[in-house]
Amino acid sequence: MANYLKPVAAVLIPNIGGFLGGFVTRKEVRPSKPGEVSWYMALKKPSFQPPSWLFAPVWTGLYCSMGYASYMIYRDGGGFSGDAALPLALYGTQLALNWAWSPLFFGQKKLGLALCENMLLWGSILATIVAFHQVNADAAHILLPYLGWVSFANFLNFKIWRLNKDRKD
Repeated sequence: MANYLKPVAAVLIPNIGGFLGGFVTRKEVRPSKPGEVSWYMALKKPSFQPPSWLFAPVWTGLYCSMGYASYMIYRDGGGFSGDAALPLALYGTQLALNWAWSPLFFGQKKLGLALCENMLLWGSILATIVAFHQVNADAAHILLPYLGWVSFANFLNFKIWRLNKDRKD
């Protein structure tokens, strides 16, 4: 049974941060009163904006996969020391940056700052993939859809920022 605890914990950790970020997001996506339009819903958005319901399942899948990839690095790289130390530190960095985006974008309504933070996130994911590849190529490959989604999220964040740059919230 103990063999299952580490991968389960690794999968749960990113989801916990995502779940907590969801509180900030939901407050701004769904109005609190009937007939009310939330701040986010009032923003101008590009035509390729996915429906709001899509984000939670996509992020849940990505969080689970990145968590399992981190477990693979932990397992194959000798825990938090040795070959796994740098890849796991980079993983922790990108995870913290990932969790910081929702409070910046939805909580503080700082579209430009959230975009800059998201670009840092993208770079840290790329660095994590490179470092993971040195320990376990499969774990690195598991992160590629995450990099793709964050690339799309960066473009979406950029377009929303540009469309709303004159707003005073």
